[in-house]
Amino acid sequence: MTRLLPVLTILLAILVIWYGAAVPMNANWQVTLNNRADLVDVPLTTFAQQTWSQDKPVLPAPHQVISEIWNATVALDISSKRSLAYHGWITLSATLLGFAFGTALGVLLAVAIIHNDASDRSLMPWIIASQTIPILAVAPMVVVGLGAVGLTGLVPKSLISMYLSFFPVVVGMVKGLRSPEAIQLDLMRTYDANGWQTFWKLRWPAAMPFLFASMKVGIAISLIGAVVAELSNASGGGLGVRLLTGSYNGQTVQIWAALFIAAGLAAILVALVGSAERWVNARMGARA
Repeated sequence: MTRLLPVLTILLAILVIWYGAAVPMNANWQVTLNNRADLVDVPLTTFAQQTWSQDKPVLPAPHQVISEIWNATVALDISSKRSLAYHGWITLSATLLGFAFGTALGVLLAVAIIHNDASDRSLMPWIIASQTIPILAVAPMVVVGLGAVGLTGLVPKSLISMYLSFFPVVVGMVKGLRSPEAIQLDLMRTYDANGWQTFWKLRWPAAMPFLFASMKVGIAISLIGAVVAELSNASGGGLGVRLLTGSYNGQTVQIWAALFIAAGLAAILVALVGSAERWVNARMGARA
């Protein structure tokens, strides 16, 4: 309970600020609605409740978002294209596939950079430069380009996720694989260890904390990449499509619900990576 108290306090503060901000942000439209209905001298409490119950508010109230999430998940069949669970699964599939590709690519590039000076000098600048290109510019080109050659659906979205997620893994693994001190490397030479043994027995275990820290960042931005890719292909489904259709139709409640589902998925994925980290640490004999 002691651990939960700070979290609950912050959550309560967010809800109070959120409800308070919804009143002035929705007030102008509510005044217009009241004037049309010939409602004058509306009490403040009633007016506040009205701003929290609009069909298309500028800022939806928390209970409206929660209600939309419930109605679009539990109250709908999971196979329905109106279901957030259906679209969430599409986004999650692209995220996991892109994250797997990105992590594998990042580890392989890091190993190549560590063991080859030419790769270090040639690859690393290009890896860094690749992240200076805005993802909003890259995603449409990738989706449209691959669609022209018949690759649609999950593959283009997962490639965008991979493009974002491989970078923190490369940087983290390079740092981790280089983290053993000179005296430790000298000790391995004293034991007559070859390059593979030095890598597997020393560099790889030393890089584990860096790998999992990078994977937590990578899986979160992998989901962002999937959502951005979906904005470029409205026919494929996903949370990005729900955001797009909500924006076109002025359905701000739908937009916020999709955002909360995406945030929840990201939090769960990061927590799963954290659980995997604790399991690996326990298997490797690390202290808790």
